[in-house]
Amino acid sequence: MARDHGQRSVYTYSGWEIDLTRREVRLRGAHVPLGGRAFDIIAALAAADGQLVTKEELLARIWSGVYVEEIALRVHIAAIRKAFGADRGMLETAVGRGYRLLGSWEAREPADTARVVLEPVRTLAPPIATNLPTATSGLIGRAAIIAHVQELLSAYRVITLTGPGGIGKTVLALEAARAVVPTLDGDCVFVELASISDPKLVPSAVARTLNLKLDGEETSADAVARTLANRKMLLVLDNCEHVVDAVAPFAETVVSRCPSITILTTSRETLRIDGEHVCRVPPLDAPSADEADPDTSSPAVELFLVRAKALGVVFSAEEDLTAIAAICRRLDGIPLAIEFAAARAVTLGPPKVAASLDDRFNVLTTGRRTALPRHRTLRATLDWSYELLPDIEARVLCRLAVFAKEFSLEAAIFVTGEDAAGTVTDNLASLAAKSLIAVDLRGDSPHYRLLDTTRVYAMEKLRGSGEYQQAARRLAEFYVQLFTRADKASRSTPQGEWLSIYAPHIDNVRAGLDWAFSSGGDTRIGVALMAAAVPLWVQASMLAECRERVQLALANLDGAGEESARLRMELSAALGWSLMYGVGRAREAGPAWTRVLELAEQLDDRDYRLRALWALCIDQFNNGEFQKALELAQRFADLAATSDDAIELMMADRLFATTLHYLGDQSGARHHIDRVITQLAVVPQRTPIIRFSFDVRVSTHYFQARILWLQGLADQALRIVARNIEEGRASGHALTFCSVLGQGACPLAYFSGDLDAAELYCAALLDHTERHPIRLWHLWARGFKGMLMAKRGDIEGGLATLRSALDGAGEARFLPRFLLPLGELAAGLGQAGQVGEGLGVVDDALARCEAREERWFVAELLRIKGELILREAGRSSASDAEECFMQSLELAQQQGALFWELRSSLNLARLRIDKDRMAEARAVVLSVYEKFTEGFEIADLRAARSLLALPSV
Repeated sequence: MARDHGQRSVYTYSGWEIDLTRREVRLRGAHVPLGGRAFDIIAALAAADGQLVTKEELLARIWSGVYVEEIALRVHIAAIRKAFGADRGMLETAVGRGYRLLGSWEAREPADTARVVLEPVRTLAPPIATNLPTATSGLIGRAAIIAHVQELLSAYRVITLTGPGGIGKTVLALEAARAVVPTLDGDCVFVELASISDPKLVPSAVARTLNLKLDGEETSADAVARTLANRKMLLVLDNCEHVVDAVAPFAETVVSRCPSITILTTSRETLRIDGEHVCRVPPLDAPSADEADPDTSSPAVELFLVRAKALGVVFSAEEDLTAIAAICRRLDGIPLAIEFAAARAVTLGPPKVAASLDDRFNVLTTGRRTALPRHRTLRATLDWSYELLPDIEARVLCRLAVFAKEFSLEAAIFVTGEDAAGTVTDNLASLAAKSLIAVDLRGDSPHYRLLDTTRVYAMEKLRGSGEYQQAARRLAEFYVQLFTRADKASRSTPQGEWLSIYAPHIDNVRAGLDWAFSSGGDTRIGVALMAAAVPLWVQASMLAECRERVQLALANLDGAGEESARLRMELSAALGWSLMYGVGRAREAGPAWTRVLELAEQLDDRDYRLRALWALCIDQFNNGEFQKALELAQRFADLAATSDDAIELMMADRLFATTLHYLGDQSGARHHIDRVITQLAVVPQRTPIIRFSFDVRVSTHYFQARILWLQGLADQALRIVARNIEEGRASGHALTFCSVLGQGACPLAYFSGDLDAAELYCAALLDHTERHPIRLWHLWARGFKGMLMAKRGDIEGGLATLRSALDGAGEARFLPRFLLPLGELAAGLGQAGQVGEGLGVVDDALARCEAREERWFVAELLRIKGELILREAGRSSASDAEECFMQSLELAQQQGALFWELRSSLNLARLRIDKDRMAEARAVVLSVYEKFTEGFEIADLRAARSLLALPSV
């Protein structure tokens, strides 16, 4: 009889832990990869307390309501034993009966059962998503292995489908993934790696496919794993063999740190990592040679007939079927080779194809003699297919091998160098009919791609012909032209739409850059291509790769002419953006932007002068030079005044509003932000981001909310916040959404006293900055969480969290956004009895604000200082505290900051009540309260009403 463990959810024995809450198996604290159903089995065995659990019980419990063969249970038992490693003996088999878990397992509560993410926050998270392409046809002869892979996906965390090229690993992985999506309870994402030439780009390829905006962070396995964290997902990594040395540690990192992610890879070479289960993909069954009447219903023959029928030919004659059976047998049941042969049989006839294949295999001399037979089979089939091509088709096929990924008809015409567009179009159609090129007919125009196996083969032929350099040059030149047009389009196209058009080209751009900066390339073209394609990296927030490639281009930029100066200007601007939002690199951005401004003025380039002035103004915010920021804003405005571009005029007012807000002039800030709001009516609903880094509409609204709040218009501010959250999320721009939550939603909810809303917004920001690692905003969110903990009564825990976040921010804690957490740290220290330390924090903040003329938060800091003085010495220092409250009140009045005025009046009134000066207390609060026209349900106005309701005597 099993012991009654009640609600306890962690079983431990000899360093092992089975955690039912987190659904993890751990050995001495380290996570041990195990699939979902395998975990369910081990959980059932642990709960049985050493008693036998029969096979029937496990099948009924784990596969409730679904009939499966016993082999499915054995697959998962094998996975558990593999996970147990040297301790596999803990899992005992009672032959023919069932299983038991040996050992003295103890049950206890988990050390920390607190939920990390609040339930309401889930509504702000992205919905479950998949990018799996829709199946265009059913797989033939693969039902059994698809079912087997489904079982493996619930038993293991890393599964590798392996086999020779053309065996069908990719289509099998896709079909298996589609089959598990309905029961997955998570995302299912397919990442194609065939186009990646540099192993270092594996994490970038995954991040880009998952739409992870790793702003300011190097794109590494660690960064991706931190971002994915607790997300549930099946991650399919396709065509890994050429970058297997990078995929292996990447997969190992992800599965060890992300307990709810399973990885399915396809590769000719296994990963050889802990926890990997290797599944070898078999060929299709083909008729055997000794059959008197060949089995024409075999999967290999069925595939041949289906492929031929799709091309408009039906083979039914006995002679044809006998030849088809021989072809499929000769091709070892390799699906891709069979498709090649079927395409040829449509024009040549099966008997002729069979005879020519026999000739080819009888004199097989190509390929490595040490290669696996099926590798040599496919190579021989490719040789045979290629040699049957007309010269022009063979030449087109080889030149197209320079494309790393899909390409358009326009790109194909340019790169192949054929004069007549119609000729290339006809050649593409013919190559597609022969299964040598795949065609995607989505959208308004077709896109083409070479299968990985075919591309590798064609590239070998291209290099052997001596035409590689010319084809690669034309590839780079094409994308220089394409992205020169794209840069102009980025000024009027919303980011999401722009990315959907141009992001698919990034692998081809990388291929062009890799050639250009190689020993046989042309660095001039490489520099021009990088300069033209900068918006691609910036809009996709791939700043680390952008910085690396831009620095390479700048190092190879020679010459002093106008063209070189323009390229240097464009590249320096890209470097400035990547440094401005890079981890610990913001202080390096200023010199880059100064160089951009110098070159823009030298070249009389108005657009880049505006970009540089905008960025330098932001840089002054970061450095605390607000008067310099105001001067730069004026220069920007003077230049924008010569334009009829509505967005430029809006951004000038936006800079003024932001600068004046931080300087403490809320009335001036309101004037400029209202001008922006008026102009928003004449710009598109979704505005471009590339020129000035943020979404104009969204960023205007969160600053509008801040200004209105300080002016005492709380209801308007909170309505804007509610809309702004939806705008920010819809923008698709990670950095913009951080500011929506951190600049507007979080602080205003906190000031209103609605801690539930503040916690929801904080959790959303934490979740967002984990999925899109923007380090400084993540640290700010952690600090804000500490503020909420302290406000809820957990002073010690809140202060520890707040200190940790501020310490982690380093010099960035001097950014304007960190003044709020610094002020709350000082107040919390006072509540914890550490008044002296609290006064030190607030005095440092005040001195900093004085030195920088950063006055927007000074009234609140003075108010907090007054509270601390009262806590330190009581009534004996009441006059000093009263002086702080009076200074705060007067400064708030001067700034037009009615909210700060209200808070200071309440502190001053309470102090006067303590001195039995009730009439004066009521008078000071009433004089402020009467200025309000809305927002009467926020916490401070409720407190004011309560104070005014006190009896006069």
